[in-house]
Amino acid sequence: MRNLTGVDVTSESLLRESTFPVSGSAVDLAVSGGPDSLAMLLLALEHGLQVTVHHVDHHVRPTSTDEARYVASVCESLGVAVVVHDVHLESGENFEARARRARRSVLPPGALTAHTMDDVVETMVLNTLRGAGRLGLSPMIGSPTKPLVGVRREALHAWLATTAFTPVHDETNDDIRYRRNHVRHELLPLMCEVAQRDVVPILYRQAVLLGEEEQWLNELTHEDQSLGLGDVDCRDLRTWPLARQRRWLRGVLAQDDDPLDTHPPTADEVERALAVVRGEVTACELSGGRRLSRTDQRLKLT
Repeated sequence: MRNLTGVDVTSESLLRESTFPVSGSAVDLAVSGGPDSLAMLLLALEHGLQVTVHHVDHHVRPTSTDEARYVASVCESLGVAVVVHDVHLESGENFEARARRARRSVLPPGALTAHTMDDVVETMVLNTLRGAGRLGLSPMIGSPTKPLVGVRREALHAWLATTAFTPVHDETNDDIRYRRNHVRHELLPLMCEVAQRDVVPILYRQAVLLGEEEQWLNELTHEDQSLGLGDVDCRDLRTWPLARQRRWLRGVLAQDDDPLDTHPPTADEVERALAVVRGEVTACELSGGRRLSRTDQRLKLT
């Protein structure tokens, strides 16, 4: 069969674009029951992986428990082990972020998720709107837990339609009150209209290039990353190129008190920290109730 762009869509072509572990490997899959994750499950089995499915029931929508039962029934029909994780969330502000955090808290480390090329680009656009550097503009690139980032969502859905399985539909994915949905359903189509072409593969290629550059820069600055705040004399630090100073400060000032996530400082925080390094001020305030100060040309965080 062919998808809307006239390209053949088969499990073989999708697997060629995927980065699943080698056949025979044991993997955990995060499966919501939606088309992306359901297609990932079927492709993983076709690839010969030993699969354990993990489904997270957020108990927010009336249909969520039915979806958990559906995923369990699909797994039973496929002879696949399934674990249902119950988390309880209230609808409201920052729901997407809270739901993501809740999922990550119960899923096993290394669980594979069904993020596609389209998800990469949506995240890239969202990060651009917030302000981001290379890392934010190359999300998920090179991640071993994201085997489908080289696959278009449309192709997955087209192939899934040829199988005997019908995915569940999460109506919240249509609600443009959520910023990602707004980008997906309105902003990206408008960008395609303005460009008079499909911008997703273009932006994805940019993300890949930026991801490769980020990896290279990490290798170049490996020794910098091993230096703590008090290990560098500010007089020496001031001789570094400004980009190198910013990169090092983003690393040493990142908040890692959350075992599931690390939050880099904002651009404003980095600029305030640079003022301390340059000696323009002796201290500055940072997020999380932290204070960066300089004594005898050494930095200290309290």
